[in-house]
Amino acid sequence: MRPATYEDLNNLCRGIRKSFVHLETRDAYGTEVELPHMAKWVRGEADDYAWLGWWLDMLRGHRAAGRTCRRARIVSEPLSPYQQWTRSHVKLFTRAGEDIRYVSRSRLTDVMLPGSGDFYVFDGTTVLFLHYAGTGTNASFEITDDPRIVHTCVTAFENVWGLTKADDNRSE
Repeated sequence: MRPATYEDLNNLCRGIRKSFVHLETRDAYGTEVELPHMAKWVRGEADDYAWLGWWLDMLRGHRAAGRTCRRARIVSEPLSPYQQWTRSHVKLFTRAGEDIRYVSRSRLTDVMLPGSGDFYVFDGTTVLFLHYAGTGTNASFEITDDPRIVHTCVTAFENVWGLTKADDNRSE
């Protein structure tokens, strides 16, 4: 394992040859980018989502090139305000080409997950772990291409993904 940066994460997302998968395990995040937009949503104000433009453009490019991007969100029920907010605009991501699905935390009783929580797997060869503080803000990133760890993460993601259904991919 070696330290990584937010820039490394973005470069890996942009540079995939075939695919990335992303597992999210938290009910809430506190990213500096997202919080002002979530606050608008709480107040009932419109958002133009311009702040997501680079990500959505990247997803469209991957889809056009035949690459796949999948995200599984493990959520508690009822949904946290953060997860309700993400559901309110999930179609922006899915229309751009990212397949995002949700699974209730209660369905994971027999699924083994890496203790670190959130991660990406890029092209089935590299894992980037996202570590968070208790507040939901990102604390650090770590990256590895250790085949054993990659296998563990791929297996965990596919086990979670297998509990979702295509119709779980909806916006409420």
